[in-house]
Amino acid sequence: MRLPDAAHRRTVVPMTGARAIDRLVDWDLAAATGARLAPAGPSVTPGEAAAVVSALRASALEAQEHVARISRLEAARGTEGVAVIDRAGWSKINVEAFREVLEPLAASLLARRSTPAQSLSAVGAAATGLETGALLGYLSTKVLGQYEAFGSGPGRLLLVAPNIMAAEQAMGVDPADFRLWVALHEETHRVQLTAVPWLREHLLGLVRELVDATELDLGELLARVRSAAGAVGDAVRGRDGLSLVEAVQSPEQRVIMAQVTAVMSLVEGHAEFVMDAAGPAVIPTVADIRARFERRRDTQNPLDRALRRLLGMDAKMRQYRDGRRFVGGVVDRVGVDGLNVVWTSTETLPTLAELAEPHDWVARVHG
Repeated sequence: MRLPDAAHRRTVVPMTGARAIDRLVDWDLAAATGARLAPAGPSVTPGEAAAVVSALRASALEAQEHVARISRLEAARGTEGVAVIDRAGWSKINVEAFREVLEPLAASLLARRSTPAQSLSAVGAAATGLETGALLGYLSTKVLGQYEAFGSGPGRLLLVAPNIMAAEQAMGVDPADFRLWVALHEETHRVQLTAVPWLREHLLGLVRELVDATELDLGELLARVRSAAGAVGDAVRGRDGLSLVEAVQSPEQRVIMAQVTAVMSLVEGHAEFVMDAAGPAVIPTVADIRARFERRRDTQNPLDRALRRLLGMDAKMRQYRDGRRFVGGVVDRVGVDGLNVVWTSTETLPTLAELAEPHDWVARVHG
């Protein structure tokens, strides 16, 4: 299922300019590679595609009312910030997001001389672009939706039509119910990052801390690459071990990543809570959808499982579940309004330890 190019034309931006990251990655090649490697998805007629796009946009609009009611967080509403896209469009959008987020790291790499710029450029911007595109091509088949928070333009709620259709067909669930269920999750992320304006900057600040903690000594860099190679081997052989993301981190960066993980577990768990809290009055088959979706998460072919472990996507699954248990545990004790104190400041965010013990967070924050 490929949508007309107009569906994501706004996201296709020139990759030229004086940015440091453009010296290290060929972003045009990354975008083209990701789009080329992403399979089209379910086969549909133009009329069927148009109907799916219309239904998904309607689901996104309906989700706004339910999320506001359940979460008791309020953000501006409307369909202007909703985009229904295909896999190629998702890759192109995330090329721009990667470019924005990685710019501070590239500037730091090129400004500090402990790692000569020529040593980095020897890898080749084209090779890095191909690798980035291949990664995006793979991920573009897995993502159902996303809130576009870290690009250069205003944020948008994105729904990846072919992936949603493929999932609902594979699980045999009610399409209308499943589309609204997915939209509830992504709308919750939109509300989180707009109703809690400091949250986006806090996450970006943690990224900047990761950059500042990056070791630029070439020997250390090569050692981490070798560690990453070991992680690849462990993932393919099915062994427990570090993900690729973990393998290239210093001990200091892992401390910072613990903070990132805690925040992301909260926002993902909160979205999971909201999408189920809508209940059968809104989504009649919600219990069946949840059960089948969890089974789908847990049953993967060996290669897919290895790639997920390698890319740290297993950790993402734990974020959903750990965060959901935390949010549910807090709501059981102090209600939704008591939970919403978590959005007050960075000081009220849970730690990783508190995610596992929500009563500890309640005791610390609510006294």
